[in-house]
Amino acid sequence: MSDRTLRGTPSWLRSTNDRTALELLLEHGELTRLRLGELSGLSKPTASQMVQRLETAGLIHTVGTVSAGRGPSAASYAVRTDRTLGVAIDVTPTLIRSVIVDASGTEYPITITPTVDGERSAVADIVEAIAAATTAADIDPATVRLVNVAVQGSYDADTDELAFAESMPGWQSEGIRAVLEAATGRIVHLDNDVNLAAIAERATGVCADAASFALLWMGDGLGLAVDLAGTLHRGASGGAGEIGYLPVTREASAFDPAADDLQDLIGPDAVTRIAHRTTGSAAPEAITPADYEAALELLTSGPAREAIIAELAPRIAMGIVPVLALLDPQRVVLGGPTGAAGGDALAHAVGEHIVRSTRWRPRVVASSVERLPVLHGARDVLIGELRARLFDEVDRIAVA
Repeated sequence: MSDRTLRGTPSWLRSTNDRTALELLLEHGELTRLRLGELSGLSKPTASQMVQRLETAGLIHTVGTVSAGRGPSAASYAVRTDRTLGVAIDVTPTLIRSVIVDASGTEYPITITPTVDGERSAVADIVEAIAAATTAADIDPATVRLVNVAVQGSYDADTDELAFAESMPGWQSEGIRAVLEAATGRIVHLDNDVNLAAIAERATGVCADAASFALLWMGDGLGLAVDLAGTLHRGASGGAGEIGYLPVTREASAFDPAADDLQDLIGPDAVTRIAHRTTGSAAPEAITPADYEAALELLTSGPAREAIIAELAPRIAMGIVPVLALLDPQRVVLGGPTGAAGGDALAHAVGEHIVRSTRWRPRVVASSVERLPVLHGARDVLIGELRARLFDEVDRIAVA
């Protein structure tokens, strides 16, 4: 039976009212029956029936009382978010971050688990991350039903294949979700880390009101996420945005004659060499993550900052121009460790270079999601899925 056929029936009205109550409780936190009635516009008897149904179904519970002045205190209610939880996980080459997620968006402790070369596997990484998150939050692992994993690579949900994931040793390329679900006994979703960072940018960042934007992530690797009117463009096999593999043009030889692709031009090694060159020191032959971190500090502040930006900005612009030619996004966001270190000054310099050298006029901005944007995005996705499950339960009890 279609939703149109159900509209106006008692079960449809119950479901609509109960969904409204859950949305209000998730938005405002604890509410009394009276306040729920006021916010929803429902009568006191209808609001009371609504609360009784949701409490009987175990979807809400009494959490306290509120003084009603001269009359008796009123019970306050909140959504039962402890029955079904998720874990958001961000897998990187050197460490794994994980955090418990509930439908109300409660802030739980973020855990960091170092990785050990030669001893990694997808199952070991994820099982350990879930255990770390549940322990830190003092949560019963049995309540965790959903897991959302950010990976440095592309994931094709249709074929269950992981590609471009050279930075994740021990992770298999085929059947990865099936293996993780079998090992953990939970529903597992995987997504590209930059796509999840773009979700965070759309939700709470500088692009919340943008018609379209492209997020260029510059860190251990390079990645691009494209948001078109709130929808991420993932490509036919999830491989859209692997911009680090993009061959550079002949013009790039003016910056680095040895550069073959964009990773060579603006990746961590390139940023480190630029920082050393501008400070008059020789870059190490084998650049380490610590060397890159030191270069980012110079890019963030200090006397060499302007010189680093002046050399880095035209390189970044060269990588953005193909995106402009193909998609012409309204905004371009510079994210990742390099984008964060360069901040507004780097974004301004890149934008100025694009305006001077091309016909495009995008607004180039620095990411405004300051704290762990990848994990933030994975968490946002889980909150939406957990809430959808609550609303599905509302629909079931409405027709019972």
